[in-house]
Amino acid sequence: MSQLFKYVPLAALAIAVPAWAATAAAAAKPAPSRSEVLPFKATEKQLPNGLKVIVVPTGFPNLVSVTIPVQTGSRNEVEPGKSGFAHFFEHMMFRGTKAYPPEKYQDIITKAGARQNAYTSDDLTNYYTTFAKQDLETVLMVEADRFQHLDYSEAAFKTESRAVLGEYNKNSANPMQKLFEAQRDAAFTTHTYKHTTMGFLKDIEDMPNQYQYSKTFFDRWYRPERTTIIIAGDVDPKNAIALVEKYWSGWKRGTYKVAVPAEPSPQGAQYRHVNWPSPTLPLVTVAFRAPAFSDTSKDQAALSMLLSLSFGRTSPLYKRLVQDEQKVDQLFDYTPARVDPSLVTIGARVKKPEDALYVRNAILETVARLHDTPVTKQALEEAQSSEKYGLIRTLDNTDTVASTLASYVHYDRSYGTINRYYRLIDTLTPADLQAAARKYLVDASMVVTTLSHDALPAGIDALPKLADMAPKAGDAKFDLLVQKTALPQIRFKLLFEAGSSQDPAGKEGLAALTAAMVARAGSSERKYDEVTKALFPIAGGFGEQTDKEMTTFTGTIHRDNWNQFLDVALPQLLSPGFREDDFRRLKDAQKNALVLDLKDNNEEEFGKERLQANIFAGTPYGHPVLGTVKGIESITLDDVRQFYRQAYAQGALHVGISGDVSPEMAAQLKTRLAGLPEGAGLPRIARPQGRMPQGLEVEIIEKNTRATAISFGLPIEVNRAHPDFPALWLAKTWLGEHRASNSYLYQRIRELRGMNYGDYAYIEAFPRGMFGFFPSPNLGRKSQIFEVWIRPVAPQNAHMALRIALTELGKLIDKGLTEEQFAATRDYLMKNVFVMTATQDAQLGYALDSQWYRTPEFTRMMRDGLSKLTAADVNAAIRKHLSAQNLSVVFITKDAAGLRDKLLSDAFSPISYDATKPQELLDEDKAIGAMKLGMRPEAVRITPAVQAFAQ
Repeated sequence: MSQLFKYVPLAALAIAVPAWAATAAAAAKPAPSRSEVLPFKATEKQLPNGLKVIVVPTGFPNLVSVTIPVQTGSRNEVEPGKSGFAHFFEHMMFRGTKAYPPEKYQDIITKAGARQNAYTSDDLTNYYTTFAKQDLETVLMVEADRFQHLDYSEAAFKTESRAVLGEYNKNSANPMQKLFEAQRDAAFTTHTYKHTTMGFLKDIEDMPNQYQYSKTFFDRWYRPERTTIIIAGDVDPKNAIALVEKYWSGWKRGTYKVAVPAEPSPQGAQYRHVNWPSPTLPLVTVAFRAPAFSDTSKDQAALSMLLSLSFGRTSPLYKRLVQDEQKVDQLFDYTPARVDPSLVTIGARVKKPEDALYVRNAILETVARLHDTPVTKQALEEAQSSEKYGLIRTLDNTDTVASTLASYVHYDRSYGTINRYYRLIDTLTPADLQAAARKYLVDASMVVTTLSHDALPAGIDALPKLADMAPKAGDAKFDLLVQKTALPQIRFKLLFEAGSSQDPAGKEGLAALTAAMVARAGSSERKYDEVTKALFPIAGGFGEQTDKEMTTFTGTIHRDNWNQFLDVALPQLLSPGFREDDFRRLKDAQKNALVLDLKDNNEEEFGKERLQANIFAGTPYGHPVLGTVKGIESITLDDVRQFYRQAYAQGALHVGISGDVSPEMAAQLKTRLAGLPEGAGLPRIARPQGRMPQGLEVEIIEKNTRATAISFGLPIEVNRAHPDFPALWLAKTWLGEHRASNSYLYQRIRELRGMNYGDYAYIEAFPRGMFGFFPSPNLGRKSQIFEVWIRPVAPQNAHMALRIALTELGKLIDKGLTEEQFAATRDYLMKNVFVMTATQDAQLGYALDSQWYRTPEFTRMMRDGLSKLTAADVNAAIRKHLSAQNLSVVFITKDAAGLRDKLLSDAFSPISYDATKPQELLDEDKAIGAMKLGMRPEAVRITPAVQAFAQ
């Protein structure tokens, strides 16, 4: 997958905060000194062919991560018509070699219990795999083969080109993506940063014709002198380096030399506007030319720190625009570190179009003020502390350590880069930040970009001089689960048995809004901006997650700052502020999350939520966790207060804490939480009964969108407490594990046919599935659905995609898994269960989930259950719980009437390919395309998108 930005602020309302892993007690060290922020000792070696090897024993047991950053990104696309090729080639690297064709390669990865992927950025392409340590040699062997002997046919190349176009189509629903494209196009005339990592659309569409060039691209850029192999985890450096030498020494250096064209000096401020075709909140961004990354020169670090202080969540402007005036619901700074001079961006999502000019000017006024008003020494020291502790709390597993290293190593292939950079941050002074403002935040390099559906105020395109914008003169009833490790990052979870299933009728969304008011609206002692400022220097985090039957608050802090953190964070739960202005702000944010972020901008998650709502219509699960438009609008602050008093009682609470927890710390937490009301909390709901579809029951959501998203499923009685859970878990893993390219549906629909970006199956709810490999913990539900998620396909292929998926599901039900398929999948899961629970957050969360389900610890339960399974058990569970005939189906598409006609007519579904396909597949397509689905007219309905979740 491509990685356009390190952080996309508008991707979600909440972003999970990572932490130290509970399994890694041996890796724990004291907090880093000012001279060394990364607490590991690395071994480095450069081979004669130029390949760099960095081995990092982390102390995390059992797992190893191999991460391979290549100094090849969209920056290297210097030839006209070839934009997007670095990202495209990331895809091709999974197409195999003569020795290890894709199916053989995936079989090896699967047997290693591994999860792997790759991403492309402006400056690098990074490949990463996490697996059981005993498979290190195997992984290094097959990786060496594909980096040195990649081999693919023109047909495979053309097939993958359609999948890449599908990825572009998937991203096209995100307004921020389009805004950044326009911004870059305006900011750069010569340098390859002019285009995003995905590339220009015209170049993507022409990629099927670029087979020969792809070979040239591989030969030029995939060379040892541009590549680093990072091996992190439970690993012996001497042995690891010997293995790299064994398999990688024969890789030849390259000879290709080319200069990336330097961008000329900017000639003046520019403005660009993007007209968005469907309703959305306006976006306003202000960007400036920024210096390249450096671990010796202060400019880039100083500018990044300055914008974070001036526009981040602790800034006065954030308090003014987001909290007090409530004119924007998101304000952010984006300061990527790049090999060459790039852009820094300040952005806002504005609630009303008429306020766009006001918000733009507020940003420009703040920028202008930075020229003459230095930040305070205290504010800078707090920010430096937050940077350090913020990095530390992310190092919670082997994969994160390796990926963090890759983001710094790729500059000059040195482990020391990250430590040098953080030492540089420690030396920054207020004068350094002010100097950066005066040098880079200037009129000549300014690019203002806006995006909206509605008209913006007059004058938005007239850019004032920054100088003109400068200010002128003037005893507890709950148990405490402790996961004791030696890790200094402490994490606790407070799980309440309360969720959206207990929303009162007509107040759908109340549980989620109440939780937000606790976590993001301050306490009676401190307003939210004061809480944010207090947590900033200690890198403390306190956030919420609401689901159908659970609301979870998660706190994370370095043990050094424990007492200070409790004093700031816990009063938000124990004595919430419940201020009217915060209520309005968060109520607006929740409505926007439902209407804009889910319905308008994310067809995939929209379809999944709609499927859940259809299956559980008329039950407490029958509306999204976010609520309905009418429900949110009807909620009052008194409703929030009442729900809080009823829901957050000690009898509804499960508490867990992990890390280097002393008995005193555990006692402190328990004593503080004893301040919650006694009592059982809200009445628990009975298990909702999902309605079993009779035949295929279809809802087509009519929405102005480029592609067609598909989800289908049926209710199942199986949850983690059910004896058939391990069997169904194995079956869905084989059929379509989330974001796993070795799964069956993925191979049949995406890999073989190139129809879309991915195809997955689930037996547990997986909200926010676009943003991670594994589901968040603490999503426990008494009732679940079996679901298949067909990521968006071209509209003309929607009917065929459904037929293919139903055909493959039918085969699974009718024929079951073979002994070989069963054994391979079980062996994978026996190992992968450790990968999916590797983080501190996951381990603590799954432990609390096990309490809620009244089951053994998750990994033990799964391994015990899997070890006792037979193929016959799995196939019996499949036949018992699944169906390929009785399914609820949701489409999201533009031409709803046309799709309805196709479905009801049972017309033949043609499919065409850019590449030559084997006759066997073409014959299969003919048979599938003619398959009769037998839909009844009354079972197919069309719903305008605007009506979905309205009430």
